[in-house]
Order: sequence, then structure tokens, then C-alpha cells
Amino acid sequence: MARILIADDHDAIREGMAIALSRLGHDVLAVRGGAEAIAAYRKKPAEVVVTDLRMVPVDGIQVVKRLRELDPDATVLVVSAHGTIPVAVEAMREGAIDFIEKPFSPEVLRARVEKAIEIARERKGARTARGRAEALEEDLGRDRPHGLVGSSEPMRRVLEHVRKVASTGATVLVLGESGTGKELVARAIHDASPRREQPFVSISCAAIPEGLLESELFGHEKGAFTGAIRRKLGRFELANGGTLFLDEVGEIPHAVQVKLLRVLQERQFERVGGEETVEVDVRVVSATNRDLAQMVETGRFREDLYYRLNVVPIVLPPLRDRPGDVEELARFFVARIAPRMGRAVTGLAPEALELLRRHRWPGNVRELENVMEQALVFAEGELVRPRDLPEGVRRATPAPSLPVPTGDRSLTDILEDLEQQLILAAYEKARGVKAETARLLGIKPSALYYKLEKYGIVKAGEKAEETP
Repeated sequence: MARILIADDHDAIREGMAIALSRLGHDVLAVRGGAEAIAAYRKKPAEVVVTDLRMVPVDGIQVVKRLRELDPDATVLVVSAHGTIPVAVEAMREGAIDFIEKPFSPEVLRARVEKAIEIARERKGARTARGRAEALEEDLGRDRPHGLVGSSEPMRRVLEHVRKVASTGATVLVLGESGTGKELVARAIHDASPRREQPFVSISCAAIPEGLLESELFGHEKGAFTGAIRRKLGRFELANGGTLFLDEVGEIPHAVQVKLLRVLQERQFERVGGEETVEVDVRVVSATNRDLAQMVETGRFREDLYYRLNVVPIVLPPLRDRPGDVEELARFFVARIAPRMGRAVTGLAPEALELLRRHRWPGNVRELENVMEQALVFAEGELVRPRDLPEGVRRATPAPSLPVPTGDRSLTDILEDLEQQLILAAYEKARGVKAETARLLGIKPSALYYKLEKYGIVKAGEKAEETP
């Protein structure tokens, strides 16, 4: 049942609409004019308002305007006689969701009003979700800087490191797999630092062609190279006084590494094609998903630059290593994304949460955010359900549980039990075909035969049934 307000100065039409909608079980209030409709709405808002356009002294256009001023989410249908369609279009510009052209049948009225009720409830759900998102983000802002969501022990360590390093001017190297949120850490450090009122400038070193990266970082003078028609300031100058975030710093070519080292050591440089020495005060936060120490060993990254960048390392854990954060992150993304998409979704069904917990998240937090956005596209009602999730997540299987050592069994015994479970699972999946079982396990068939006999899966000398 919905509360519906009708405004029409024609008694027969007004009463006819009220009867047609009351028969659907709705709570209907019918008033004679626009002023009465505005007063009634102010006293008790309706989910849907149906108003005639031609009324005096307050017409339908004024009703739409006033109701939208009272409630930006007011859902208004206008009734338009033949010849007033341009006026009805004007009403829609003011915020009406649709118009019904006279004459109309009760069936048309009911269908349009039912659709309007659906829109009104979606708006209400989105407004509720917006409020929850704002409350959640406000709560996160108090003790989880810049959307770094997660209450697991690994994330608590990251947040503690962010808090401690932010007040210093130390250079920070953020390490972690792709999609773990390295730029969020950099922004959190900047926002919590004394430089928070100064610029935060970001550059992806992997996204800039090698020949242009030096110019992007340090700027260039007019005429420095073909196409340099004017002086350009680089990211270091743009970030002066603030923070420069160098993402994918491991992709910087060797020649540019030399100039970057000088800036870190002396806080000065020359633009490409220039002779003037530029001095800057910039805090550098860099990030990479590569093993810089190994790159130093192979000569692909300067050792002195590595130590200049790696003054304070912060390691972001992959999402699979903090499964307890999956639910919190999923709820956070629903609260943040649903209002933007105009969806009334406010949470997740327990079955959907269980599937999210089972998934291994190779793409980390970025993958989870994408999954939740996709789920919200297909979700109906207030909850994300398993059918709304991508197939790859729906097909997730729980990771094998590991036994907890109790002291009464040796490590060898525990490992043999695990090996037996894995072999038996592969053997059943292969339907008893030894060659396929060996392929699934990545071992030689001869080694498999030995283990099948060792663990009593087949008797010694017995051939497993080779079914296709």
C-alpha cells in the first residue's frame, strides 16, 4: 500500500481517480486544488502525487516546483489535457516524472501510478543508502583515513604505520600487489600530514612513454624538443610544498633514475632543455608491485635510489591474507556505490557474503569493488543476492581448512594427511583416471601410482578404472 495524493479541481475526474487507486489498496487523499495539495504534502508527505496542470490559483507547474522545493525526491505525475503537452513537458523539466494525457482509462492510471510508486521507493532506498554511506564514511574518516577500510590485524598495522609516518617528512615506499590500494595509502599520509593544505600530485610512471617521463616529472623549456611550444612545469614543481606520489616507480628508466636521485638528495633540478636550477620542497611517496631489491641485484634499478625511496616501507597485504575484511569492504562499497547508481540496495544476503568470503580475490580490493558495482547493476530489492554476483564468484569453492597443530602429531603426519586429502580429491574429480589425476596434481604418473597404493586409495597391483 502506498500513500497517494491527488489534486484536481474537476470533481468527477478527481473522485474517479481516487476510486480507481483506492481499489488497489492504496491510501488516497484527494484535494480540490494546488494550494491544498502543497499544504497536505507539507503536513504528511505522499509517496506519489498526481496533479492536474490547469488549476487556479495554483496550477500544476507550481505544485511540482513547490513540492520539489519541500522534498527533492518528491515523485509527481501530471495530468494533461489534449493541447497542453508542451506545458506537461515543462512540468517534467521542473521535476515531474511523467504525464498522463486526458482522456485516460483507469487501467492506464493504475499502471502509471504503480510505476511511479516503484520510482518513489527506489528514491527512498537510494536516499537511505546515501545517508548510510555518509555516516559510514564519516565514521571511517575518524579512525580510518581516506577510505582504508578493514579491521583485520594486517590492516591495523598499516593504519598505525600511516599515522606514525604522516607527521614526519620521511620518504615512504608503499609495497603491495596490484589493486591493494597503494594510492589510498599515499593520500592518507598526505591528508594526515602538515602538508595537507598543499597539493597532492600523482603520476603513474608506467603510463608515461619513456621519452616523455623526464618532461612530465621535471618540466621543459620552450623549444627543448619538437613540439615544446611553451614552458611546461613538471610534477615536482606542481607538487611544491605538498606530496608527490610516484606510482609504479619500478618502471622509471635508468636515465631518469639519476635525475630523480638528485632531487631526493638536493631538492633541486633543471627542466628539460633549461639551465635554471629549480628548488622544490616535496615529500615523495612511491609505490610498486615489483621486487625492487631483486631489480637492484640484476642492475635494473639503482641501489642508491632504492635506499633513498625505501626510507619507510609500508607493506599492503593482499585481500586473501585478510579475509575478515571482505564483508566490511563489501558493505562499504554497497553504501558508496548504490546512491551513485540510484539503487535502493542497502546490504548483502548471507549467502552472497559467504560466496565473497570463499573467493580468492586475485585482483584484491579493486576486484572486490568492481564485483560489487556489477552486482548492484543486477540487484533487485534491498539486498545483493548470489544471482547478482559474477559467475566466477558464484563458482568459488572454500579453501581447504588446515589442521591446527596440537603437539600430539608430528609435522610429517600432518603433511601426509593433507597430501592424502588432495590426492583423493583429484582422483575423484578425474573419475578414477590415473593420467588425468596426475595432470591435476602436476606429478608424474609413476609417482601417483606409488602414492595411490601408499594411502590405500587403490590396492597394490590393482589398476584404477580408466573411465573417460
